[in-house]
Amino acid sequence: MWPPRRRFAIIAAVLAACSAEPPTAGNIEGAARSPATIAQRETAQEHAAATLTEATGQAEDAVDARKQILFGDLHVHSTFSIDAFIYSLPIFNGEGAHPPADACDFARYCSGLDFFSINDHAEGLTTELWEETKESIRQCNDLAGDPANPDMVAFTGWEWTQTGRSPETHYGHKNIIFPGIEDAELPTRPISSIDIATYEEERPPPAFVMHGAAAAARLFGYTPYADLIAFLGRLSEAPACDPTVDTKDLPANCKEAAATPEVLFRKLDEWNFESLVIPHGLAWGIHAPPGARLDEQLSNAQHDPGRQRLVEISSGHGNSEEFRDVPESIVGDDGVRVCPEPTKDYLPCCWRAGEIMRERCGDLPDEECARRVEQAKRFALDGGVGPDLVFPDTSGADWLDCDQCRNCFKPAMTLRPGMTAQYGSALTHPSETDDEGRPLRFRWGFISSTDNHGSRPGTGYKQYDRPIMTDARGLADAETADRVRGWLGPSQEDPTKPQKVVPSRLFELFDTERKASFMYPGGIVAVHADGRDRRSIWDALVRREVYGTSGPRILLWFDLENGPKGRTPMGSDVVLADTPRFEVRAVGALRQEPGCPAEAIAGLSAERLHDLCRDECYHPSDERHRILAIEVIRVRPQSRADEPVAALIEDPWRRFDCPADEAGCRIVFEDPEYVSSGRDAVYYVRALQEETPAINAGGLRTQFDEQGNAGKTNECHGGFGTPPSDDCLGPASERAWSSPIYVDQPTS
Repeated sequence: MWPPRRRFAIIAAVLAACSAEPPTAGNIEGAARSPATIAQRETAQEHAAATLTEATGQAEDAVDARKQILFGDLHVHSTFSIDAFIYSLPIFNGEGAHPPADACDFARYCSGLDFFSINDHAEGLTTELWEETKESIRQCNDLAGDPANPDMVAFTGWEWTQTGRSPETHYGHKNIIFPGIEDAELPTRPISSIDIATYEEERPPPAFVMHGAAAAARLFGYTPYADLIAFLGRLSEAPACDPTVDTKDLPANCKEAAATPEVLFRKLDEWNFESLVIPHGLAWGIHAPPGARLDEQLSNAQHDPGRQRLVEISSGHGNSEEFRDVPESIVGDDGVRVCPEPTKDYLPCCWRAGEIMRERCGDLPDEECARRVEQAKRFALDGGVGPDLVFPDTSGADWLDCDQCRNCFKPAMTLRPGMTAQYGSALTHPSETDDEGRPLRFRWGFISSTDNHGSRPGTGYKQYDRPIMTDARGLADAETADRVRGWLGPSQEDPTKPQKVVPSRLFELFDTERKASFMYPGGIVAVHADGRDRRSIWDALVRREVYGTSGPRILLWFDLENGPKGRTPMGSDVVLADTPRFEVRAVGALRQEPGCPAEAIAGLSAERLHDLCRDECYHPSDERHRILAIEVIRVRPQSRADEPVAALIEDPWRRFDCPADEAGCRIVFEDPEYVSSGRDAVYYVRALQEETPAINAGGLRTQFDEQGNAGKTNECHGGFGTPPSDDCLGPASERAWSSPIYVDQPTS
């Protein structure tokens, strides 16, 4: 394998050999949508609520007429993010730069959102790019019309992107967003998880080397990428901030880092601005190492309940909601992890590594073959997020569907059960307490977003154009793929021997083919807000009166009918001595018309409408999809820290089939076991929509034999392996997830 500095120099050369726009904030083209359009959407929502009320005979006062449901995306990257810029290159069949201005136009006219935030990776944001980001967001809001009733609200933020090589050092990724947009309301610089200038593991060459490479690129006519290489050089030369100095007293141009959530929260406290810190992609195993658990950050040091009020449970990178009781590894009596055997529902990659080795034994003596099989299992376990590199000459197909969830909805690749929202909801830290003196727990509101890396907020309104509307990425041709793998990845030293490898983080950026089967158009976040203005949306987020969907704009209400103060909405936290009684109301999303509505066609030029939207926009008809069923999930948090979690998660606890009625579905249910159990409980619901075709709904599209063993997969590649015209559609029951209602037992 090439040494880290050589690999970084190769990356620079690859970039210099391509052509793309240098990073700039871009220009916003579209002005605000008309008040008539906004009013029409509000009327359609009111009509849906009234129709459901009439169809189900519920009380008129069950619907809070003051609040409306607004839809947004709180996880959007532009090509100011280094990974997004790399994926925009021709080497990945990329379409060029998409700066923050594109996100504003896309959200307003392509996806027709009510709000969004920009969240580029802090690791790549120079002071100049951060200033451009803030200014672009201000321009987007300036075009929104009356601030008291804008057509759209844009928020500013960044992503804190932390990954650990071991479960004990892994905290995951978090988006930080702020309600204000002026300089006096925002930090001077974003706070990353690690500073590229001091990154010891993959540290780039010195700045003078990068600037020299930029000069050479200009000499040979590659001016746009000379600018990019110079930008990487500026990242390299930026001084690291002094970690002992208050963040407000640091120079503006230093690169600030927080290695743990504890340090991040301390720095945000020093700024003393309102903010939300939203964990996301937690269960995504291409970042989280095997055995990662949320237990590691359930402490007063690593968890800030005032800021971490929301968690993103679903995105275009998969579903982090569902816990599965599968053994990623087994810890023996000696404390050493060993590889578990496969089950009907789960094939461990470490086990598959042993089987691949067994197939390669050939004429080896049985004893030596068995030794190498066990060695392969051990190396795969120790390989963290890259178990396949035990045999670098293999392809994804050789590994079948190892480490994947076979019965999850739009799963994250290589699901880490201990990082799921359900697992986190079941945890208790009885030796530490929150501000109210209760045992410390995660009390999150549930949201969805896209995690889109092309400045396209809210892409889930239609299922089309997979290479553009998802983050499915792949190298342009087989020759390039072989070359890049040879440059950045390990080589197979001996096909009959497994090898111990720690994957390079640069290689992980380019090793995208298998990931592409787990990329979706993305989810959306909904708020029950008192108005359309910035403060109303922010307040709904803070009080957790929110829910997420897998993309469609499903309408969902979930209330505790007999709360201590009467009807209490999703996201609430109550103490209750009586049997809890709940009401759920759900209405399917409006069916989409082809093309774009007249206002979008008038709002953007034909060229921009094609480049951004691909001539397909959010274009609702008057007809709605049917709600198929309501599922209720009950979680009973641990009564002691060592209580096994699996039995505490009841998914589903109850299921209610809905009538075949476009008007929607309403159910009322109680928990007669709550009082006698003496235990706190967490309740949330899923509203399942009728099946429709969805991108990558089949994942790896695994084929099984009569005994239920995986026989082969049919991956949906991001690059040359699958035609770009193939959207890899499969049937899916799109859904909405409510935020939980946390019901606690009275205490003395």
